[in-house]
Amino acid sequence: MTTLRTAHTADLTRAELAAARALLDDAFDGDFSDADWAHTLGGVHALVHDGAGDLLAHGSVAQRHAVHRGRTLRVGYVEAVAVRADARRTGLGGQVMGALERVIGAAYDLGALSASADGAKLYAARGWVRWAGPFAAYGPSGTVRLPGEEAPFLFPVEAAHALDPALPLLFDWRDGDIL
Repeated sequence: MTTLRTAHTADLTRAELAAARALLDDAFDGDFSDADWAHTLGGVHALVHDGAGDLLAHGSVAQRHAVHRGRTLRVGYVEAVAVRADARRTGLGGQVMGALERVIGAAYDLGALSASADGAKLYAARGWVRWAGPFAAYGPSGTVRLPGEEAPFLFPVEAAHALDPALPLLFDWRDGDIL
């Protein structure tokens, strides 16, 4: 038996945060940086625990901003989605994403995320669509193109299709990975 809980970072205990960080470090094979962790914080987390209270899966959605057609959009940016190795392919990632999508639908203009090749399959199957237009970030010195980055996935589809792929989608700047 598992339980799904959503909570703001402010409502998580130090132990819960430490468990989430340990899960992410393990799931990303040590390639989860302090900047990645910082991106995870400050929003709503979805946590799945087993009957003993051990953390099996995690994801979070944090507020960002993007500019498109001269309009600022509130973006719920999905971060740090991971499932413990021995619990993968059991639907827990879908449970986490369902909770995060509910938050996005209720609180943001648009959802966005960056995905690994494996993750991309999960998100596409859930109805996320890859942005087809140009994208960049507002950096400290102006607009910064992101030539090495894969285009982000967007959600919900209606919001993504309301954007014009002929015009850029410009994300706010942040330390570490921009997308």
